[in-house]
Amino acid sequence: MKIGVTTFLTDEGIRPAPLAKALEERAFESLLLHEHSHVAAKQETPFPGGGELPRMYYRTLDPFVALTAAATVTDNLVLGTGVALLVQRDVIHTAKQVASLDLVSDGRVLFGVGTGWSREEMRNHGTDPRTRGKLLNEQLAAIKEIWTSEQAEFHGEYIDFAPIFCWPKPVQRPHPPIFIGGDGEAALARVAAHGDGWMPHSVGNPARVRSQLNWVTEVAGDVPVTVASVAPRPELIAAYAEAGADRVALSLPTQPEAETLRMLDMLAALVGDYR
Repeated sequence: MKIGVTTFLTDEGIRPAPLAKALEERAFESLLLHEHSHVAAKQETPFPGGGELPRMYYRTLDPFVALTAAATVTDNLVLGTGVALLVQRDVIHTAKQVASLDLVSDGRVLFGVGTGWSREEMRNHGTDPRTRGKLLNEQLAAIKEIWTSEQAEFHGEYIDFAPIFCWPKPVQRPHPPIFIGGDGEAALARVAAHGDGWMPHSVGNPARVRSQLNWVTEVAGDVPVTVASVAPRPELIAAYAEAGADRVALSLPTQPEAETLRMLDMLAALVGDYR
């Protein structure tokens, strides 16, 4: 089983380059970054984790800028989004950003995507929360068209553009793997229709792990599963390994460099038997 980390990179924590170097030095396989472009001053959508919205949500770095910095100081680390909020992004710009990152990293990109949860954040980007799922489906189809066609065009209900040239094309063929985030039936249907893998949140109870992974097989078939935000608990990591997860990304707290390096040493010791 591959072992990586999921984290929020902010202006108050470790910088992308030293984090990436430290991960590769400790034989972690991947770095997955969360994304939030902003937080609405009047936030009415309940935080899925309960309680007040944590501080790091307000201060996240742009994931593609941060992952590019990580790419320049590593050779093998997989660089991913966990997840990019594609419904809040311009589809052509995002296709170019992901392809550019895949080029400068020599094909190390994992593209995790999701619809997000903050309705205020979506609306500020001009996205109607009620149709975000349909929008995401069209965006994924359009991005694949841009990545794989010399002249790309797309005509849908939400995404529409006449033939365009857009380079670079991704190094990975036919394109970087697209992992669909989300824990519900709509996400699993999207995996089957548009994805190369599933990226659910971790369950907290090890006894529920096998049923979680069996669910995607029932709906979407035998697809790779990257489990995000896994608490660093030995029994939970063991359950995912035994159930056949392809990758787990351990939750890494947002802390300054010294504290982060100490935490990575602890995590590396914890997962050594699974790598």
